[in-house]
Amino acid sequence: MTITRQVPVHFEFRANQTFDDFFPGTNLEIINHLQTSIAGNGERQVFLWGQSGLGKSHLLQACCQQAQSLQLSSFYFALSSLELPDPELLTGLDKFDVVCFDNIEHIAGNQAWELGFFNFFNLHRDQGHTLILSAACPPNEIAIQLPDLKTRLNWGLTLKIQPLCDTDRITALIFKAGQMGFEISPQAGRFLLTHYDRDLSSLWALLTKLDRASLAAKRKLTIPFLKQILNEESRDH
Repeated sequence: MTITRQVPVHFEFRANQTFDDFFPGTNLEIINHLQTSIAGNGERQVFLWGQSGLGKSHLLQACCQQAQSLQLSSFYFALSSLELPDPELLTGLDKFDVVCFDNIEHIAGNQAWELGFFNFFNLHRDQGHTLILSAACPPNEIAIQLPDLKTRLNWGLTLKIQPLCDTDRITALIFKAGQMGFEISPQAGRFLLTHYDRDLSSLWALLTKLDRASLAAKRKLTIPFLKQILNEESRDH
């Protein structure tokens, strides 16, 4: 009797990483394409690329959560440049309605992963399922060694996520804070962009700290209070 390795069907759903929680800026068309694909009315393969910190992981998580709301099976995995898991991870993934791989560029040059992903890709596509991939660069710039896999990564729809302009970043901060249940003024948003890391994921993490500090001190997020919090943060580091 052959025992099939069970696929890890549980992954970390980040509750606040839905489409509703994403501030689109100029990327509304990308969200529409992803939602249409997950619903089964769009491209079966979408490749999302752009620099770090623009929300690619958020959008892939949102795809999985939308799939779940539609009673579809979904799987998300973020690949790392430090260490790749055993390619056995791919075994059985072709059965999932929606599969999302973040940072797909990290499999480039790993023969076992390239071959494993090629085989998974074919099985998954043959069943008409949806594949969403992300990377820091477009698919034709990824140094994939297996020619047939390189070709396949260029199939489907390739979308570039655009960075937010400063006005949109401030609006996004206000939007995100509002979703977390507190207020931040445009002046405070402008102050944070000027004096803190402009990377969106860092700004979101900071908002969590600001919310806690505001609640603990029972103070509004005025600029003097923000200066105090940021000074304490820089001392902690």
